[in-house]
Amino acid sequence: MTTSKKQFGTIDEYIKTFPIDVQNILEKMRETIKKAAPEAVETISYQMPAFKQNGRNLVYFAAWENHIGFYPLPSGSEAFKKELSSYKQGKGSVQFPIDKPIPYDLVEKIVKYRDKENLEK
Repeated sequence: MTTSKKQFGTIDEYIKTFPIDVQNILEKMRETIKKAAPEAVETISYQMPAFKQNGRNLVYFAAWENHIGFYPLPSGSEAFKKELSSYKQGKGSVQFPIDKPIPYDLVEKIVKYRDKENLEK
């Protein structure tokens, strides 16, 4: 679903390129991240929605054809390895299927972990 040729300036621009059902999921991801890390700053990085704190990357997320990609960097994925075990993963990434409920409570926990980790650096 993501359009790599399009250049996005804001998360709003990115979200608007998807069907309404996917837009709703992306908005909920955004709200969940903002709630968990209220000091984080929204940005676009690698043409994906991202949040930074203290100049450091916190997390990214993106919509794909069949899943929502969540990128808490390797440390966030590693710290929640057990909780994420039922999802397809890569180094520093996890795929939440679009046709299943997104575990927003788990996303919030991971973002809070990454937030704390960033503040300690």
